[in-house]
Amino acid sequence: MFNIGIRAHDIENTTIEDLADKIAEKDIQYIQLALLRSVKDYEVTTRNMNIGMARDIGNAFRNQNINIAVLGCYINMIHPDLDERRKALDFFKAHIRYAKAFGALTVGSETGAATPEVQYTEKNFEEEAFNNAVESVKELVKEAEKHGVIVTIEGGINHPIYAPIMMKKLIDEVNSDNMQIILDVVNYLFPDNASVETQHEIIDEAFDLFGDKITVIHAKDFVIKDKEKQIVPVGQGEMDYEYLMTKIKNEKPGIPILLEETQEPHIDGAINFLNKFY
Repeated sequence: MFNIGIRAHDIENTTIEDLADKIAEKDIQYIQLALLRSVKDYEVTTRNMNIGMARDIGNAFRNQNINIAVLGCYINMIHPDLDERRKALDFFKAHIRYAKAFGALTVGSETGAATPEVQYTEKNFEEEAFNNAVESVKELVKEAEKHGVIVTIEGGINHPIYAPIMMKKLIDEVNSDNMQIILDVVNYLFPDNASVETQHEIIDEAFDLFGDKITVIHAKDFVIKDKEKQIVPVGQGEMDYEYLMTKIKNEKPGIPILLEETQEPHIDGAINFLNKFY
């Protein structure tokens, strides 16, 4: 029941078939596949996406018994430029329409930022940003309902969904079983408040508020250096994975756990590190 996975673009590749072969060699069962990051043969656009493309890419992974847990389409769905926002939403909708042809279990994104030119802004914490996120997620989930597809939303401090309580508010506003959650605990940690106690509080709060909605776990690690949060390979940082993995095993057995920003030569070590706690 230990279902480990990886972001596909964290493994270098030349073709989709090459990527599937490399992932299969590591006995990885699940991936998050971002087409823009992993497809090297041609550009993927809203206009050129089609059933044949989706089936060909999906078959490369199906033939290796690799499941696409998340078809990643990380867009800025609250972009202040409404034309750019519309392009992004339409691109995500194309992923929804062809998700089943890809064999994807969900289509996932963060909500984006109110000021895309900077990584962190307190404008994301304002009511307007949250309301824009609600409006966009509702639109995407309505499309997903038509096609029988699950949309997964990921929160974090660089977005309007900056805390578990804000994710709960979004869930209540959208009010659809076609919206589920990617939980990335590290995303919710501020550099000045990333203690083990805070980690436990965030984990417990997330499971208490929307544990029934969590369908994918992101696993990454961090250190605090020069008052900044820096990402490191899983198992080499300050994230309390013993606590998180125990929680997962008890409450979400079998859930896909996807390594994030862990690349070679650290992948095997990270998998072994998580497995010893599970």
